[in-house]
Amino acid sequence: MTDNGKVTNIFLSGVGGQGTILASNILAEVFLGAGYDVKKAEVHGMAQRGGDVTTHFRFGKKVYSPLIEYGEADFLLSFELLEAARYINWVKPEGKIIINKQAILPPAVSLGQVEYPGDIEKTFRKHFKDNVWIINGQEIARELGNIQAANVVLTGAFSNFFPEIKEEKWTDAIKVLLPTKLHELNAKAFYEGRKII
Repeated sequence: MTDNGKVTNIFLSGVGGQGTILASNILAEVFLGAGYDVKKAEVHGMAQRGGDVTTHFRFGKKVYSPLIEYGEADFLLSFELLEAARYINWVKPEGKIIINKQAILPPAVSLGQVEYPGDIEKTFRKHFKDNVWIINGQEIARELGNIQAANVVLTGAFSNFFPEIKEEKWTDAIKVLLPTKLHELNAKAFYEGRKII
């Protein structure tokens, strides 16, 4: 555990059913296990109807509030392109962004009322340069046998930013939070994600 007093802010976003909350729970298991103080807050009111889901996740030696200040996220971990764009202004200029290359059409787009933005990747790269990773998590998860493991693929990629935490801590957290029948699949998803960054 580093002891510099710094609090790391991670903003997670996605659409209901993509496993945003599970990903934040994995992070909580890992960083609590590493000895950090952890705080998180979730918003998922319309998640079961395809609405957005967000989690404010913070860890450090001591964290006093679960909420990230606007523009202070060190990381944006997003499981859907539009849900990443929606929260771009929460990320600090030197922040790092990991996005699942998946577009889930909101109702207004499906009804033809508005168009889905076509330049989300370009927008992120314009503002954050080389600190952006667009990952085809659902395709990797599909090849492993279950598209629902895309969140764990991205979590695996994200884990590379914390080399002081051993891989086993992450896979142990997955085992704690998921049923036994899903352990092998999600461990594979984690390791495939870890290869990407």
